[in-house]
Amino acid sequence: MTLIKFEPFKEFETLTDRVQRIFDELPTFPFNVVDSFSPRIDISEDDKHIYIDAEIPGVNKKDLKITLQDNILTIQGEKKREEEKKEKNYFRSERLYGNFQRSFTLPVEVDTDHVDAKFKDGMLHIKLNKIETKKSKEKLIELK
Repeated sequence: MTLIKFEPFKEFETLTDRVQRIFDELPTFPFNVVDSFSPRIDISEDDKHIYIDAEIPGVNKKDLKITLQDNILTIQGEKKREEEKKEKNYFRSERLYGNFQRSFTLPVEVDTDHVDAKFKDGMLHIKLNKIETKKSKEKLIELK
């Protein structure tokens, strides 16, 4: 009689391999439509300021546009592909390129006349000054 080693999880391994193969064979068009560059952004605040830090590597300063309108901050630009050299054979190309636009509604009113924006070494730093909102006074209205 032949002894067979019992491996209860072996079937799970083959099942996950089969499922992975199914997903690998699906066409990428409907699933990877949004396969373009989008910068990662951190937004923070303290008592007087709102800070926006964005990682935008490979983008030139002249290709960036920052606007602030109706308390909505918009960062847009383009990450351009370097000219491909025909003598290079690519084994893998994972870097993303293209136009991008990110818009954020700011949580408080800010001073649009005093915005500090700096771009160096692929990092964009924006500092916005908060405006203190005037507290509305309660007024008692007399009935006649």
